[in-house]
Amino acid sequence: MGQEQDKRFITPRSKDPSQWYTDVILQAELADYSPVRGCQVYRPYGFAIWENIKRLLNDRIIATGHENCYFPLFIPKSLLDKEAAHVEGFAPEVAWVTHGGGKLLDEPLAIRPTSEVIIGVMWAKWLQSYRDLPYLHNQWANVVRWEKATRPFLRTLEFLWQEGHTAHRTEQEARDETARMLEQYRQLACDDLAMHVLAGIKSDSEKFAGAVETWGIEALMPDGKALQSGTSHYLGQNFAKAYDIKFLDEDNTERFVWTTSWGVSHRIMGGMLMIHGDDKGLILPPLAAPIHVVIVPIVKDEDRGTVLEKCQAVASALRRVEYAGVKLGVKVDDREGLRPGFKFAYWELRGVPLRIEIGPRDIAEGVCVVADRLSGAKRKLNVDYATSALDSESVRLSLEELQAALYARSQAEVMGRIYEVGSLDEFKQVIAEGRGFALAPWDGTVQTEMMVKELTSATTRCLLPTPPGDNVKCLFSGAPAKHMAYFAASY
Repeated sequence: MGQEQDKRFITPRSKDPSQWYTDVILQAELADYSPVRGCQVYRPYGFAIWENIKRLLNDRIIATGHENCYFPLFIPKSLLDKEAAHVEGFAPEVAWVTHGGGKLLDEPLAIRPTSEVIIGVMWAKWLQSYRDLPYLHNQWANVVRWEKATRPFLRTLEFLWQEGHTAHRTEQEARDETARMLEQYRQLACDDLAMHVLAGIKSDSEKFAGAVETWGIEALMPDGKALQSGTSHYLGQNFAKAYDIKFLDEDNTERFVWTTSWGVSHRIMGGMLMIHGDDKGLILPPLAAPIHVVIVPIVKDEDRGTVLEKCQAVASALRRVEYAGVKLGVKVDDREGLRPGFKFAYWELRGVPLRIEIGPRDIAEGVCVVADRLSGAKRKLNVDYATSALDSESVRLSLEELQAALYARSQAEVMGRIYEVGSLDEFKQVIAEGRGFALAPWDGTVQTEMMVKELTSATTRCLLPTPPGDNVKCLFSGAPAKHMAYFAASY
């Protein structure tokens, strides 16, 4: 087989989705393990996918009136200690710098697990009048949380994310902001990444440290586990009072601001990769794909020059085509010594949405062969090889159809794996068999939630907005139910 010798092995997704995920991350060259436990190295193809997700979300953030900025990586311990609930919640995960320049520091520095503290301190310095509000700030950064168990993208010691932070004049403005940004995250997941998610408020034990309320989006992975994919926190005045963030109101009264924070990390990329795939490898939603079309020449030695010339000309024409506001990413796989079948498998593993095949016979007929990654179905597309003109609208439509089909598949998968359970035994069975979400009435107490976790490993993922109704009993304690809650094991 010469250069085609391929020692890679991908565990079939249908057999073991968890191992399949690890295999494709490594073999599709998205990321690799670093010498530091729990940290990953982004390889170029994986980083290109992240940059696309970043662009999609950043466009949404900027369109809602927020401004990007950047705050320091290090937080003095004395500042972190001011917000007791925040410190208590993050204490086990905080990494500390105790030495610098070969000397013991006078005060340890925390490597940010999140930035409410340092941002709050700066806001207190800047803010004067109600006319300065609202503050609508966002930063793209890295953070560190000292996790015990890690997996690429899903849970790492250092991870990439955005964190938004806002300060408002009134409580209602802050609550509206919390809901508005949760909706942006839901749209990112559903509309851009083709991931159907559940959105709702988190339980008190699952909420962000220091928050009054946390709202989140929950995705469902193929193994039946939930993945928290984005959160939006209503912080009330907790951080404002801890860091003295005040403003002079219109009536000359000094008041504390109302704040929010919200974030999405590269975990959502891991969720997207895990949801969309098959035994051949990844299937990337076109909106997130760095390469939309790969062109594979079908050549023999005597035709190579002519066929490659036509492939490059078609690629140049496609690169002028826009899809969803960006120019198409197009790759011609002109590597020598590799048969077309090997190249097909190579790009299928990487999830490229469309493949175009061009050979001497196609050129003679004035066509090319197009295959989409999801169905694998092939069709012919007319090409004027004299001018390299082809039906670009058909290419755009194929990408749109693939994007929509991936979301429809994800939506059907999630909705088909929600089980409204009527007994504890049925609840246990749903969780133990990895079926998906168990929807059950819950009394709202931490004690019951902890009992369920110890019994089954499942936790509340989010709560339905409407109460369960009169005379409905908690499935676990028999006490009056306060919420209908989605439960699942989670990453």
